[in-house]
Amino acid sequence: MVVAAVTIIILVFAVVILVVYNMSIHRKIQTFKNINQKITSLNVLQDFMNTIGEYSNVDDKIKKINEILIEKYEIKYSTIVVFDGTDYVVKASNVDSKHWDALKRLQEVPIFQDSIASATPKYVTVNNENERLDYQKMEFGRAKSAIFFPLNIDNVYIGYWIIESGIPHDFDNVDTAILEVVKDNIVSVLKTVVHQKTLETIVRKDLFTGLYSEEYLYGEGKKVIDQFTTSTICMFKITNLEEINKKYSRELGNRVVTEVSSYVKENLADNYIFVRYMGPKFAIAFSGVEVESVAKFLNDIKERIENLEISLYDESVIEELHEEKQIAIPRLNFVISSYYKGTALEEVLKKLEQYLDNADADESDINSI
Repeated sequence: MVVAAVTIIILVFAVVILVVYNMSIHRKIQTFKNINQKITSLNVLQDFMNTIGEYSNVDDKIKKINEILIEKYEIKYSTIVVFDGTDYVVKASNVDSKHWDALKRLQEVPIFQDSIASATPKYVTVNNENERLDYQKMEFGRAKSAIFFPLNIDNVYIGYWIIESGIPHDFDNVDTAILEVVKDNIVSVLKTVVHQKTLETIVRKDLFTGLYSEEYLYGEGKKVIDQFTTSTICMFKITNLEEINKKYSRELGNRVVTEVSSYVKENLADNYIFVRYMGPKFAIAFSGVEVESVAKFLNDIKERIENLEISLYDESVIEELHEEKQIAIPRLNFVISSYYKGTALEEVLKKLEQYLDNADADESDINSI
């Protein structure tokens, strides 16, 4: 009896030790998982920042960000929906597009409305394979658990991010604090690209020259420029345009603008971006070309343009009108600078513009800054 009792005590003691050991191992595993999730989050944040620099188009940036989330966090389904001012639009998703109509209407689902109002995430799941989530109308087998994250910019609701799994209770032990950080990073990226999207939508063509406005450079233009590691950005100014307007007429000044821009455009390769920056200023992005190579080309262009004699009418019209021929000869001032992929293009342009605005009125040269 005594031996049996001792044996039982030893076994109980051994079981207790194993339970404590297993609990310790479990805590270590959880700690490791949390540390691993934090490391993953830092890597994700870095990938987000790289995406902002590498992808020019706003929609491409958001799609790439969603791909990063799916890969790094091994998420089955991830969808980002943004309100564009009139409608909710699926900006990125790896869910079959036949389900997008339901996914872009989640703000109408009662279980998510409180989440939107309180700006807090909402976790929903089913208990077995035969059930379906409340927001799923026509699909039974795709998702069995989901976390809904409202997206807000400066306390203004702009859409949501939803992650889904085909396994019931799959997100029960997920560190939501980490996912909140990820959500905040998504918001930060959206905040950045919202401004870019605004620029992309206000791109217009100049009436006189037929050239795109400067905003084109930050959208479609940048997509071409960023195919190369290094490019050269040029800005030039018709320095005597105001003088021509005053001495002759604004009509002749407009003619000078169209003639100069037309001449430059005809001599540029297709992969170079040429826009009317503002007033007498124009910008050219020489994609993939070094500063040294651009300088000689610009010298030739400048010399030819400054030898042009521009008038409103040809000789026959002037004789018919019995008017004195008015001739305007444009003077140009050029400034160039290097641009590196992933850096702020607008800062380079601002620097070039400031140089031209502060240059001496009689300066007519090609400068590199």
